[in-house]
Amino acid sequence: MAGAFPRHETSLEALRNRGRYRQLMPRDGHDFASNDYLGLAGSDVLRAAAADALSRGVPVGAGGSRLLRGNDAEHQLLEAEAAAFFGTEAALFMGGGFNANQAIFSTLPQQGDLVLYDVLIHASTHDGMRLGRAETRSFAHGDVEDASRVLKAWRAEGGTGQVWIAVEAVYSMDGDLAPLDALIALADTDGAVLVVDEAHSTGVFGDLGRGLAHAIAHRPNVLSLHTCGKALGASGALICGPSVLIETLINKARGFIFATAPSPLNAALVRAALAELQQNTGRREQAWQGITHAQAEAKRLCGLDGFQSQILPVVIGDDKRTMALAARMQAQGYDIRGIRPPSVPRGTSRLRLSITLNTGAEVITEMFEDLAREREATP
Repeated sequence: MAGAFPRHETSLEALRNRGRYRQLMPRDGHDFASNDYLGLAGSDVLRAAAADALSRGVPVGAGGSRLLRGNDAEHQLLEAEAAAFFGTEAALFMGGGFNANQAIFSTLPQQGDLVLYDVLIHASTHDGMRLGRAETRSFAHGDVEDASRVLKAWRAEGGTGQVWIAVEAVYSMDGDLAPLDALIALADTDGAVLVVDEAHSTGVFGDLGRGLAHAIAHRPNVLSLHTCGKALGASGALICGPSVLIETLINKARGFIFATAPSPLNAALVRAALAELQQNTGRREQAWQGITHAQAEAKRLCGLDGFQSQILPVVIGDDKRTMALAARMQAQGYDIRGIRPPSVPRGTSRLRLSITLNTGAEVITEMFEDLAREREATP
């Protein structure tokens, strides 16, 4: 008897044949896969913060949207503290980075505007742009000259609206850094707004972990997004920027208006994580020791070079070979995942090595020794 959903079954079978079928796997082995860069997710710091919040009567659930009864004091305290920490007029706490990017790009750019985005921008930004009314055009990855060319061409064609330039501070699959100095200069020449997704730079880059864009975050033409489920060890996201843009999101963003508010308990945990960044600079310094060590060992043992962050991509190319190599590394006791399209462009499937405080220097060295051997042995 044929299945009830033959088209879906056929589609899934095609993914299997191409080496792109995805399955949920439990965490197992040494952590080279998570975004828990500062080791906060399972830390005593956040466990103690959770116990303290519960003892103070902080609710586990919000019970409704922020515009109804779901607005808790913990949300508002977090937003005030985040705005002060990241150096912006205001902040808005949302349930996750994906939802936050959707809210930004479906709400703020208006009809007649242009969203000018790096071609490797996150999928959540693409979804937000699809829901929005602004025109969209891409520029070559990290290429400010190309961004300028595309912007000027749009103006020459009669474009008169606001331009919104969308980039990631640290790109999630390549680990390279956005040229923010050149991008803000471009934004200034056109009166554009620079929107910086700090998901993978928050807690790791910038003074006290405030992100790569911290030096310009206070400016009226900069909006930044700091996710709370990576280096901060909890969940959610903070949109930080000018008050008028935050107020617009509160009043017009469907993903905010119609969504149950994030857990007040989680807001308390994010507050504790921000406090930890300010009070314990040693955690970030220790993380960078591991990152620097990993970059050096990648070059020494595997001939891999050019890394700029805690994300070290090992590009393999072929989807099936990538997954075979990932499986061999997992069998050696390392939690390393293969990344395939559509997460990365076709022909660039890779192992994405994430360096966190959860893994020590000795294990990092052993992993690269094993990777050098297994990469040669994987057909």
